[in-house]
Amino acid sequence: MAQMAGTSGAKPKPREERASIFPARQRSKVTKDLGRITENAVFLNIPYDQRFRSLYLAYIAGLVHLGFLPRVTLGLPSGARRLDKISALIESCRYSIHDLSRVGIDRNPPFATPRFNMPFELGLAVAWERANPTRHTWFVFEEKNYRIQKSLSDINGTDPQIHGGIVSGVLRELSNIFRRTRDQPALPELTSTYHTISRRLPRILADRGAATPYEAQVFQDLCYEAKVAADSLMLLKGSR
Repeated sequence: MAQMAGTSGAKPKPREERASIFPARQRSKVTKDLGRITENAVFLNIPYDQRFRSLYLAYIAGLVHLGFLPRVTLGLPSGARRLDKISALIESCRYSIHDLSRVGIDRNPPFATPRFNMPFELGLAVAWERANPTRHTWFVFEEKNYRIQKSLSDINGTDPQIHGGIVSGVLRELSNIFRRTRDQPALPELTSTYHTISRRLPRILADRGAATPYEAQVFQDLCYEAKVAADSLMLLKGSR
């Protein structure tokens, strides 16, 4: 059985019990119905900006290769309904990851302001986990050691996963929190999947007519490509 390090001490179900993800014939149906727990679903709370692009791809590659289904808020409507959708999305996921490495001021026009979306969504996840401790486990990721003790002191006592702002750090920390007793992918395998989707991103953007990877359909395509790459590596590994 897989072992998981986290805030509530819960353990993921064995790999064979998790819902299968991204079958080729269901490429357009990556997102499952909300309102029920999907045991291998991970809500991904991250910044959508150019500087975070490589880490965004690392989260997708690492989670998919480890057998999980990443979910994000891309494509959700704005307004009150959007908040309802975000809450429902978190509640439908067995796990959530909250990257709080963006604690500075966002100086993009029209105003220079802090970014509150990510800690706000962490708060939604914490409230859901406290009310339903067997249904959700959340994790905090950060770039720098000890910074969260100042930026979000209310969660002191929670050990964040420190990725150092680099791809290998994200992949390492994902492996640390989602551990298996057997068939644990090695870091080079996760890195290979990351490089595969990085190479394929320009073609995906061109095919979708998108200028940024932070679009719902591009996200789904990246998840699909990560699944194909991970499956290919596993088949190659099994044939040796």
